[in-house]
Amino acid sequence: MKTFSGFAAAALLLAGSGWAGSSWAAVSPQDAARLGADLTPLGAEKAGNTDGTIPEWTGGIRSPAEAGFPNYRTGEHHPDPYASDKPLFTITPANLSQYAAKLTEGHKKLLQTYPDYKIVVYPAHRSAAQPQRIYDATKRIATTANLVPGGNGVTGAAEGIPFPIPKQGIEVFWNHVLRYRADAVLRSYGQAPVTAGGSYTLVQFKEDTMIQYSLPGATEAGLNNIIAYFIQETTQPARLAGEILLVHETLDQTKENRRAWIYNPGQRRVRRAPNVAFDNPGTNADNLRTSDQLDMYNGSPERYDWKLIGKKEIYVPYNSYKLHGGGLKYADVLKKNHINQDLARYELHRVWVVDSTLKPGTSHLYSRRTLYVDEDSWQILAVDCYDRRGELFRVQEGHVINYYELPVLWTTLELVMDLSNGRYLALGLQNEEPRTYDFTIKRTPADYQPNVLQLRGVR
Repeated sequence: MKTFSGFAAAALLLAGSGWAGSSWAAVSPQDAARLGADLTPLGAEKAGNTDGTIPEWTGGIRSPAEAGFPNYRTGEHHPDPYASDKPLFTITPANLSQYAAKLTEGHKKLLQTYPDYKIVVYPAHRSAAQPQRIYDATKRIATTANLVPGGNGVTGAAEGIPFPIPKQGIEVFWNHVLRYRADAVLRSYGQAPVTAGGSYTLVQFKEDTMIQYSLPGATEAGLNNIIAYFIQETTQPARLAGEILLVHETLDQTKENRRAWIYNPGQRRVRRAPNVAFDNPGTNADNLRTSDQLDMYNGSPERYDWKLIGKKEIYVPYNSYKLHGGGLKYADVLKKNHINQDLARYELHRVWVVDSTLKPGTSHLYSRRTLYVDEDSWQILAVDCYDRRGELFRVQEGHVINYYELPVLWTTLELVMDLSNGRYLALGLQNEEPRTYDFTIKRTPADYQPNVLQLRGVR
């Protein structure tokens, strides 16, 4: 792993020791000047690795034209800019030991558990890109962003990545939570809780989100402590249709926890939902996902102690355009015990490794979680989730693509695989949807108030 500087190395030692003060969060002007120089605008190492298996970052894919598809229109399934790539090799249970040093603990366990599991590795492409204004904002706030005391919030930041040169594990967590995804987005997708035998009943959602934190010109004062507004409506199957969840996600959770409401179609009532957090069950996920596992990890970090392990080269899901393809049926993707691994693409990338362990006196389904976070985008790509006995329990994957019309690197499919019983959850299925994400919608906070749920009720 490359070290950034003597300053950063000393800070990393403090972070590894569990030190959680906030006064070290903002970086010096000298370190901030490295953003866009030897570091990318978001803080990754611009250079490739020494053996050339990870290339230099040269800007990523910044438009449909750069992807090779100038006539692409938002809402269509994204054509694959790397469709001509051939696999470099395939990792199987038989050759696991040869590649173990560059695998997550979760992927090693999946290979040890399922004889037919495999990881098909392709050439690495550092396709991640974001709008120039996000780069500019990141450099601007790098010297002002701080954790609030205790780390359960961020101050001195808006629009950009708050901690592009992280010194503590909790800073990496907040970089993921506050990363750019879009201004506002409307999407419909499927969620499949797959049984050990391979059967499933598809649950369909419509989501409407505005990420206020990263709107153009956003300021901390103008946020009113709200990162994002989120509405999730269940549309299928019929017995669940009409349930609506509304969330206001807060920036400084020491001031106020997330606000949440639920509309129940049977009662035709909107009620506060304080339990939509932490390890309470995710919506209609058949107990295969906790509330804080949507978008790989969301909400408050307060129940965990955070440790920055460092940066490592790992085979991770990346540029998953084949899995995203509109020519597939859900049955092509969803197989027994895991998805069809012939459709999954893995590449070698540098990731930040962060370990979170449950604090004494607190509770959560997961006693420990290890996060693998993309250095180029701050997107979590994989998570190892341990049970209360300290055994590896569930494995999360975030299969990502560059939505190059924005551009942004974000998941096209999220997986939560339960090693204890052979079941798994696939979240974000859009192969059979006529349109994928709509990033053209215009929203204001007024569109995400509790009274709106009553108006949207379908029965």
